[in-house]
Amino acid sequence: MKNKNFDVWLGIGLNILHYRKEQGMTQMQLAEKANISTNYLQRIETAASSCTLDTLIDIAEALKIPLKKLFEFRD
Repeated sequence: MKNKNFDVWLGIGLNILHYRKEQGMTQMQLAEKANISTNYLQRIETAASSCTLDTLIDIAEALKIPLKKLFEFRD
């Protein structure tokens, strides 16, 4: 998914990865909690795919973090 928003999606994916690892969760565990496939989660984390806001909300809820944390990009 190399598009004009690739950097934004990459930042979101890295944030998901960060919070997932911080909680000691595997991709499979997070995917199950967010009700998405493991393959789809992997593609979101690596910015190979974008997703809907509803999916981001489900992921944030599964991680037990505020949605805004997924949009706090680090330099």
